[in-house]
Amino acid sequence: MFDNIPAEQIKYIFENTDDAVCVVSSSGVLMDSNPSAEKLFGIPANSNIKIWDAIPYVEGNDDLIQLFIDAVTQKLTSQEAIVDYVSNEGQVHNLHVRLTFYKGDVSLYLIVITDLTKLIKVESAFARYTSPDIADYVLTTSEGQKRGGVTQEVTIMMSDLRGFTALATTMSAQRLINLLNHYFEKMVSVIEKYHGTVIEFLGDGIFVVFGAPKEWPDHATLAVSCGIEMQNAIKEVNEWNRENGYPDLEMGIGINTGSVVVGNIGSEKKMKYGCMGSPVNTAGRLEALTIGGQLLITENTRQLLKENIEYISDGAFLPKGSTKELKYYEVTGMGSLTLDVRGRDIEWGEEVPEECSFFMLEAKTVIEEELKGTILKASKDLKFAVLKTDRELPLRQNIMVQKNGSRIYAKVIRKEPDGYIVCFTSVMQGV
Repeated sequence: MFDNIPAEQIKYIFENTDDAVCVVSSSGVLMDSNPSAEKLFGIPANSNIKIWDAIPYVEGNDDLIQLFIDAVTQKLTSQEAIVDYVSNEGQVHNLHVRLTFYKGDVSLYLIVITDLTKLIKVESAFARYTSPDIADYVLTTSEGQKRGGVTQEVTIMMSDLRGFTALATTMSAQRLINLLNHYFEKMVSVIEKYHGTVIEFLGDGIFVVFGAPKEWPDHATLAVSCGIEMQNAIKEVNEWNRENGYPDLEMGIGINTGSVVVGNIGSEKKMKYGCMGSPVNTAGRLEALTIGGQLLITENTRQLLKENIEYISDGAFLPKGSTKELKYYEVTGMGSLTLDVRGRDIEWGEEVPEECSFFMLEAKTVIEEELKGTILKASKDLKFAVLKTDRELPLRQNIMVQKNGSRIYAKVIRKEPDGYIVCFTSVMQGV
């Protein structure tokens, strides 16, 4: 069967390959085996025993033993399978087994066994440290291990927890990690359900792409569906938080669609799968406009949706580097999916005016001098307030209120006849 291959080469391959190779008679007797097979099964070559008798009769080895018995008794010409194997030392191996029958002067089976255990562990670990789609892209495609990218239309999602920076200062490192891990576990399960690819975790934020590396024609619809379900999943996250002594969390989500460059970025020694372009920055800018519980999408995304959306407000903002405003919508539903907006109604407390100082912010940086205003009233849950000021405030503007030695961060959400409704996002004590 190896007539065209020199005997020396056959012998070298047989003795040095990592694969376990066994030569078995047509009746199943082990005639010869290479060093890898001897190590795997713990038996010497020429043992003159049935191949299935070389396998320990323990729970977990049934499929491998039956595979050999069926091949011999049914005179199968070929057989291939992936099965578990438990060694005499109790180690579990994942084996890829190939049996081929050769008929000649001496009929025999050639059995080649590849131990996939280490490979499966590496792939499993790799998939845990990155998105399964990225792992599949890197491991199974010719482009996966090369530097470079392609221009592709995708939908980008940016999510972030509101007020988490202030929250982090009040918790131990271990409790903070436990809180984040549980939150990420729930969110990632939803993201994978809708075929999203997690590019990276940005502190408490998540950067997700729909439509790359695996293309999905309905990437915009998948992204919005995912965003709705993620916001609804926060309720379950917070139930667990309360049961375990953690505070409630609130999340904002921004979604945008556009052409970006996706692919491997870095050096030959260290690369990462990335996504770059102005649509990514726009999604991040949109997410920054949200308050807890909101899902904002751009007009670019809305135009590609397969189903009509329900929304309670819209607006426009100027993306960085652009001269044209981009419209956005606060989504509350799409198709059969409805975002849980219970608790959005504000229940006001007594009107007790209190003078304050506040500052306009760009991110967390003060961009103007101190401004004066009056907090007319606050909601009973202390999440909202009415701020009266002579200064015109843009909607979605971030501000910082100084009060009783604390910095209170807030966002302007709408204008009322008596002032601006602001939503408090976090409090930094002792400043």
